[in-house]
Amino acid sequence: MRAARVVTLDGPTAMVVQEVEAPTPDGGQVLIDVHRAGVTFPDALQTRGLYQYKPELPFTPGSEVAGVVVSAPEGSGFSAGDRVAAFSLLGGFAEQVAAPVHMTFPLPDSMTMAQGAALPMNYLTVEFALTTRGRLVQGETVLVHGAAGGIGTAAIQYAKAKGATVIAVTSTEEKGEVALAAGADHAVRVDGFKDAVKELTGGAGVDIVVDPVGGERFTDSLRSLGAGGRLLVIGFTGGSIPEVKVNRLLLNNIEVVGVGWGAFVLPRPAVVREQWDRLVPLLEAGQLDAPIGAELPLEQAGEAVASLEERRAAGKVLIHVRD
Repeated sequence: MRAARVVTLDGPTAMVVQEVEAPTPDGGQVLIDVHRAGVTFPDALQTRGLYQYKPELPFTPGSEVAGVVVSAPEGSGFSAGDRVAAFSLLGGFAEQVAAPVHMTFPLPDSMTMAQGAALPMNYLTVEFALTTRGRLVQGETVLVHGAAGGIGTAAIQYAKAKGATVIAVTSTEEKGEVALAAGADHAVRVDGFKDAVKELTGGAGVDIVVDPVGGERFTDSLRSLGAGGRLLVIGFTGGSIPEVKVNRLLLNNIEVVGVGWGAFVLPRPAVVREQWDRLVPLLEAGQLDAPIGAELPLEQAGEAVASLEERRAAGKVLIHVRD
């Protein structure tokens, strides 16, 4: 089968498409014909050896897929021909992948393969972030950084589905339009976002900040929180890891909350399916529908990953493996 491979740690554009042996699933895995694969920021980090999980070279990146079941273990609930989405950890940028049973999910008939591949990492992360770690309740206000990206648009849609008001922060007007199309109530630019938040909230501040970016905006994010607010740390696509002066947390009884979805679910395999089952009604109601920014063929997997690393992507980036 064909697969996009990381053969050197020289970044995404050094990836190559090679012929490799198809995976042989073990007793706890589902073998899937991949139709679409989602691109995530950890894929970019892995191409440079900068992610906490460092597979041996060469390897096939890609953690989220949608496709059709080839084979599944007895009693798994899956059969050949089933349409599924899955979180595969590695190997998704290929014509076939073996995914854990507990991270494979039935894809509603109303959803396309593209929509399915855009879901697993971003929407499961956001559901965990806002519900479990952020304690979001109806009527709160949520500020979303990187709001035109995969995590950002997922956060906008999930927060809106739960009855929140959403303020999106983006770097360009074009990305602001993506965030508004995803459902944000307001879109503001990165420069001056703190003052914009103050004006939009009448000085009260927001209840939750969703931050997959980090970097220099972190302090102003803390200043944007209202009393009892929570800043959710999801990642650092901005490149630098900020430090917190903890005295700031005392001033308004605010919290900085780590969101490590993988660390939470890996020792709790049943939790992932529970999350998916909570998302399905929102998916079927059309409240969650990832904006697709680009679909590139497998031969251009490196370019797809580079678009995230260089922060050019608006909406979810997918790899089109087969029709």
